[in-house]
Order: sequence, then structure tokens, then C-alpha cells
Amino acid sequence: MKLYIIGSVGSGKSTLARQLSHALRVQHFETDNFVWQRQEGGDVRNAEPVRDAQLLSAIAQKDWIIEGVHIGWTDKAIQTADIVIFLDIPYHQRTYRCVVRYLKQRVGAERSNYKPSLSMLLKMFTWNRYFEETMKPVFLEKLELMPDKTWVFKNRRQINEFLVEQVRE
Repeated sequence: MKLYIIGSVGSGKSTLARQLSHALRVQHFETDNFVWQRQEGGDVRNAEPVRDAQLLSAIAQKDWIIEGVHIGWTDKAIQTADIVIFLDIPYHQRTYRCVVRYLKQRVGAERSNYKPSLSMLLKMFTWNRYFEETMKPVFLEKLELMPDKTWVFKNRRQINEFLVEQVRE
């Protein structure tokens, strides 16, 4: 199975990818980890050819789950996927999740790939708004061209029903 998950910050992409990866025993990838070389002193942006090669290496595998919010350079993975999931969780709920995530990370209850700072929380708010106003319409337009393999989920109940169905198959 090749599955691509799209959604804004706070939509539940990583959580869903981990759940599906565990249930289906399929490796999952975060597009952020193609973009960034994770280093203890701070992340360094990969050159585009490195980023693109990592994406192509992931989609060359027999089965995979890729999740992310990046657009344009990820089109090959979206086109290659058997199923594309768009997490269209309401804006206010994503914002709330960003705050909860920040608080959990600050007290050490949740791990992060970045330093959980107030400036990072503010960036998440900015990214969330940008997704809602700019990226979401572009993604939805792209996904209209592939209705047979696209699922749009607006709440946790719909996601859970999908999870149960996938695990049964």
C-alpha cells in the first residue's frame, strides 16, 4: 500500500501516519525530514536535489506512508499513492492542538524535532493560517483530479472509521 497524508500543522498527520504504520506494518516518512537535516545544534535545510532524492527513494519502495504539508515538489508521491488522505480538520481545532502540543513539549510529555519555543508556536499559528487561506485550495484543486483515490476527513470519527476499515483488510 502507498498512502499519502496531507494536512496543516495540528491536523493529525503524524499521529495518523504512526497509527497506520503500526497497524499495517508499513514504513512512514515525514516530508519535513526530507526538507531538514536534523542536527543537535539546529536543523539545516537540505539542498533541493538531496530533498528530492530522498522523496524518490521513499516512493520507490513497495509500500509506504508519507505525510506532510509540502506542495509542488511532492506531486510525484501524491500521484504515485494508492490512497491520498486530506485531513480537513477545522481551523480552530488545529489551532487548539498547536497550543496543546506546545504545552506538552514544554513539560517534556511529548517529543519534538525542534525546540518548543514561543516563537515556534507563533510560527505554527502563521503556518496554520497560510495553509487555510493559500495551500488548502491548491491541494483540493489537485485532488479533484483524482477522486477515486482521495479521502477527505473532517473529524476524528471519520479517521477512526477509516483506520478500522484499513486494519480489517
